[in-house]
Amino acid sequence: MALTAVGLGSIIGSGWLFGAERAAALAGPAAVISWIIGAVVALTIALTYTELGAMLPRTGGMVRYAQYSHGSLAGYLAAWANWIAIVSVIPGEATASIQYMSSWDVGWARGLYDGTELTGTGVAAAAVLLVVYFFLNWFAITLFAKTNTAITVFKIVVPCLTAGTLLWAHFDTKNLTASGGFTPNGWNAVFSAVAVSGIVWAFNGFQSPLNMAAEARDPGRSMPKAVIGSILIALVIYLVLQVAFLGAVPAHLLQENGGWSGLSFNSPLADLSMAWGMNWLALLLYADAFVSPSGTGMIYAATTSRMIHGVQENGHLPSVFGKVDAKTGVPRPALLLNFVIAVAFLAVFRGWNSLAEVVGVATVISYITGPVSVMSLRRLVPALPRPVRLRGMPLVAPLAMVFGSLVMYWARWPLTGKVILIMAAGLPVWAWYELRRPWAELRPHLKAGVWMVAYLVVMAAISWAGAGDFGGRGYLAPGWDMCLVTVAALAFYVWGVRSAWHNPTLAEAITVGRPTDRADTEAEAEAEAVDDVVDDVVDDTVDEPA
Repeated sequence: MALTAVGLGSIIGSGWLFGAERAAALAGPAAVISWIIGAVVALTIALTYTELGAMLPRTGGMVRYAQYSHGSLAGYLAAWANWIAIVSVIPGEATASIQYMSSWDVGWARGLYDGTELTGTGVAAAAVLLVVYFFLNWFAITLFAKTNTAITVFKIVVPCLTAGTLLWAHFDTKNLTASGGFTPNGWNAVFSAVAVSGIVWAFNGFQSPLNMAAEARDPGRSMPKAVIGSILIALVIYLVLQVAFLGAVPAHLLQENGGWSGLSFNSPLADLSMAWGMNWLALLLYADAFVSPSGTGMIYAATTSRMIHGVQENGHLPSVFGKVDAKTGVPRPALLLNFVIAVAFLAVFRGWNSLAEVVGVATVISYITGPVSVMSLRRLVPALPRPVRLRGMPLVAPLAMVFGSLVMYWARWPLTGKVILIMAAGLPVWAWYELRRPWAELRPHLKAGVWMVAYLVVMAAISWAGAGDFGGRGYLAPGWDMCLVTVAALAFYVWGVRSAWHNPTLAEAITVGRPTDRADTEAEAEAEAVDDVVDDVVDDTVDEPA
């Protein structure tokens, strides 16, 4: 239950406050399809990580699995991408709260946001929120857990109440077909909305239980329930909110602004509430604009500190960032480093929209190592105890690789190229630690990780040459571009699985502690239950190899 609260608390942050409007602006009423696609992508990828997390529950788990399967180069790139994606969410949540505050009917509040990004005063106010997030995590994980449980309850109640109230107050069915029809900007816009409207951001919180797996009593039982359950619950909430938003937008605003793409709200749901005379709901939303993002911000402040701790244990940061406070169990130096980086992101990316775009692409880059790592470890250490072992994984894993690659392509050029460049910017840190090794020792790490470097280069090239609807040069015809992405994803998946090797980090992980030995009969029953869920979803499952 606690891990489910962490997962759901991470997922429901600022995404529901802005995602419905941003998705509608891109995809129109078809935004509901974008949310479903986003959930399917998140669920398939999450299934790969539940097996990894239950098998090797470690602090900062998602920054370590690629290290276990492929060594330092692939491990570092995956960790860097994941850290960039998660640490940038923290200032994004603070930005969301201040952006909603800018709609208050008070002179000083309106000066916090200029319609595109936070002003200097707005950045200062968001920085104060960052201090609060990290302050609460500084003292104890127990304080964080108790606060999060209460906040999570509030975060579920308010979105449900908002959706129900908007549906009751006004639902104009003509909005679903007016202003260009159900798909006013075409189906490619529906796909792009998944990547850049905050939908990937909105589901990204499923990894918080994985990053805190080492602190769970029985990860084999609790992790699948937490990860899968939090995604499905969030999907229902997001769909109802999206439908309510589509029906509540006044028809005259659509006409005056030239359709869905012309809409521009500082505080979308609160503005709609006031438009229909529900000031009480607007006030509640203004309050929740602090509670929901702040709850997520606190969770991410906690999980990112564990990620930095994991990166340090991988050997790519100074030893000080591996220190854990004896009293509280909190890695305080790592927490402090993330605070500094979060402030830097806040200063550079001052708007929720710009942060959502960066988070979306960086997230899917970090996702693609999960499907490869889970099947690689099945090949390398088939006898390692797995409290969660999905029979359909040989099918789910390549599907997850394809889905993640498609989302990256849908994010559009040049955004994909810019974020891939950010990934490359982290390589000097890897080089500082790894190029000191003797060539004989370094060579297998390079050989096992080159597939990921090549993958990023090829994906950037496809994005650049792709269809014009996705920002490319138009060298690839619509339809054929996504076929090429699919073929490339499967090719790199096969290359990645075959490149895995039994490296020293993996050897250490399976000989020290053996955390999965804690699995018991109930854990096995839980794993079987998850298998049944997968079998229901996937019609044609693939039997495990003998």
